[in-house]
Amino acid sequence: MSNLTIPDDVLKQAGLSEVEVLVEFACRLYDAGKISLWTAARLAGLDRSGIEDALLERGLAVYRPQVSDVREDMITLGRLKG
Repeated sequence: MSNLTIPDDVLKQAGLSEVEVLVEFACRLYDAGKISLWTAARLAGLDRSGIEDALLERGLAVYRPQVSDVREDMITLGRLKG
């Protein structure tokens, strides 16, 4: 495993602590579909609800339903209506 080093002046310019950078990085990787929700939480040092809150604070989707999920929901709604 390699380490990532962020120079102090970059952190200062961004106005972020090391912990805040990890949370931001984890959220952005999750949003880009590069890592799972659980991996993002682990990277950020948060639990599931913590990473969900962090995503929501940034206006990022916590869950992204697939087309198949929506189809299944529509079928279920149709059955419930019927």
